[in-house]
Amino acid sequence: MDIRLCKSKDIEVTGAFYDRVVLWLENHVNYPKWEYKVYPSRQFVEDTVKAETLYICTDGEEIVGAFVLNDNPQGDYHKGDWTIDLDEGKFLVIHSLAIAPESQGQGLGGRVIDFCIDEAKKRGYSSIRLDVVPDNIPAKKLYEKNGFTYSGDYDLGRGIEDIPEFSLYELNF
Repeated sequence: MDIRLCKSKDIEVTGAFYDRVVLWLENHVNYPKWEYKVYPSRQFVEDTVKAETLYICTDGEEIVGAFVLNDNPQGDYHKGDWTIDLDEGKFLVIHSLAIAPESQGQGLGGRVIDFCIDEAKKRGYSSIRLDVVPDNIPAKKLYEKNGFTYSGDYDLGRGIEDIPEFSLYELNF
């Protein structure tokens, strides 16, 4: 698997990848509570490509994963029970991590996390933080297995009615 920054030429296939993942989730257990054509949407892909924060995981020509890595928590992370007090912009955040349904359970999530840690270190960060829907047990297991620690459940002020609180996680290095 290769991981690289998603480019403009990849918008269509990456949007289709997220659509396929969300449809699969909606027909199984939708742990992250994503909505088809709402989030993550093609517009989300366009915006994150423009910001140069969307990465894709490829196996040959096929996209098998995607995620955002930036320093914007998109909510009030000051509420977390963090072990280190860091201002916004001083840590990286993983968002919208998706692995193709047929590729799950093959260690790709761990490889994405390793990539994110390497990127954070290269860029001079000392921490990665993230949030997950509290019922998203697979995501929680992935992050905990890869060294992240739980930092509490909080309302991040995002105004998402179905998700009043998020579970926060951190990894310091």
